[in-house]
Amino acid sequence: MSDTPKQTVVIGAGPAGLAAAYHLSEYNAPVTVLEMDNIVGGIARTVEHKGFRFDLGGHRFFTKMKRIDELWTEVLGDDLLLRPRSSSIFYRGKFMDYPLRASNVFKTLGVSETLAAVGSYLWNRIFPVPEESFEGWVTNRFGRRLYQHFFKTYTEKAWGMPCTELSADWAAQRIKSLSLWGAMMDALSLKSKTQHTTLIQEFRYPALGPGMMWQRFRELIEERGGRVLLDRRVVSIRRQPEGTFTITTESAEGEAEFQADAVISSMPLGELVRMFEPVAETGAIEAAGKLRYRAFMCANLIVRQEDPFSGQWIYVHDPQVRVARVQNFKNWSPQMVPDPACACIGAEYFVWQEDELWHQPDAEVIELATSELAQIGIIDPARVVDGIVVRSSHAYPVYDAGYQDHVRCMREWLQRIENLWVIGRNGQHRYNNMDHSMMTGLLSAENVLGADHDVWDINVEQDYLEDRQARE
Repeated sequence: MSDTPKQTVVIGAGPAGLAAAYHLSEYNAPVTVLEMDNIVGGIARTVEHKGFRFDLGGHRFFTKMKRIDELWTEVLGDDLLLRPRSSSIFYRGKFMDYPLRASNVFKTLGVSETLAAVGSYLWNRIFPVPEESFEGWVTNRFGRRLYQHFFKTYTEKAWGMPCTELSADWAAQRIKSLSLWGAMMDALSLKSKTQHTTLIQEFRYPALGPGMMWQRFRELIEERGGRVLLDRRVVSIRRQPEGTFTITTESAEGEAEFQADAVISSMPLGELVRMFEPVAETGAIEAAGKLRYRAFMCANLIVRQEDPFSGQWIYVHDPQVRVARVQNFKNWSPQMVPDPACACIGAEYFVWQEDELWHQPDAEVIELATSELAQIGIIDPARVVDGIVVRSSHAYPVYDAGYQDHVRCMREWLQRIENLWVIGRNGQHRYNNMDHSMMTGLLSAENVLGADHDVWDINVEQDYLEDRQARE
C-alpha cells in the first residue's frame, strides 16, 4: 500500500460509504464523507419518533463473508443480538409460514391444486420456457402454477411492472440457489446440503436497530480524525487537469467545495455520470438517463397493542391492498419499543416517484396504511395512536430490459478515470445485500491505499448463496 495517504472524499454515508471511510481511518488516511440526508445509514438507517424506533425494511445482519461478520462484531460487539427468524406470507386471506411448510401449502391450495402444481413443475422441467425474464426463470424452477401463486403478485407489486419486463438477472441474483426441490426439503424439514440465505433461521440485529451500527461507524471515523458531514448534497464533481477532484455541495449554509485526490461514490450511478465535469461522452450520458429506481415508502405506526402478530415481517401477496410488506419491530428487538403496551408496525409501499401515492400528505398515507392493515386483520385501527412516514426515492435499482447495457456503457467510461470508484447498491446499480455493499467499500478504500481490486467482482460469484462456508 502507498506510503503517501490521499485525501479522499466519500459520497454517501450508507453501509458502503461508511465501510470505506472506516477502513481509511484505520490507516489514518484523511477522509471526508458527504451525506445528503441528516442521518447516516442510507436506506438501512433507523428512524426514531417519540422514542419508538423503526427500521426501513427490516435489515438482517447475516453474511457468509467472515471479514464483514468480524467487522460488525468489532464495531458493535454485545449490542448485536442473535434473533430467531419468524416471517410469513399473507395469501388468499390466510397467513402461511415462510419458509413455506407443506401443511400450509396443502391447506391453502388444497390437494387438487397442490397436485396440479407438482404436475406443472414437472411439465416445465421437461419443456422449459425461454429465460428472458423473471417469469421465465422462476417458471422453469418452480412450474407455472407455483410461480403464479407465490411469485407473480408480490413481485409485480414490489417492482411496479409485469414479471415479463423484469430481467431474469433479478431472480438469478436473489434466488439463484433456490429450487422447488430445495424448498420442499426445507418445507418438510429434511436435511439438505445447502440452505439459501433467504431461508436462514437466525440472524444478528442491533439492539436499537441498524442505525445503531452506522452511528457507531460515524463516531469511530470521527474519533480517528475523519469527517462525516450531513445535509451536504453533491451537485458537481469536476476532474482537474492535474488529476485531482473538486466536489461541490449544496446545503442550508450555501455552496461549498471539497478537494480530493480520490473519490469513492455510492450515489446513484446515473446521477454521478450526469454531474461529472468534463462532461461524459454522449453514450454514457444517454445510458445514465435510462436507469430507473423503485422508490420506497414506509408508514410507521405506533399501535397500543402488545403484539399485533407474532412474527417479524409478513409478505402481503394480496392484490386487493397496496401494502407489500409489514414489519413488527418489537419482534426484531424489544428495545425498539419503549412502552411494552405498544408496538411499532411498519407498512411498506413500493412506488414510482410519479405515482400519486408518493406525493400524498403523510396523514393520508397513515390513514391508508391503517385501513389496509385492518383489512387484512393485522391491527385494530382504533388502537393506532400515532405514525410517521419515511420516503426513499432511490431505494431499489430496477433490473429492467437493457439495464445491463446501460450500466456497462457507463462503467466503461468511468474506468478511464483514475482514483474514482463506485460502490454499493446505487453506486453500481446492483441489488447488493448489506454485506456485499460494505465489501465494495472496503476494497475501494484499499485501492486508495495502493491495492488494485476490481470492486465490480463483488456479488458475482456463483457459490455465494449456494454453500454455508464463510468467505475469508
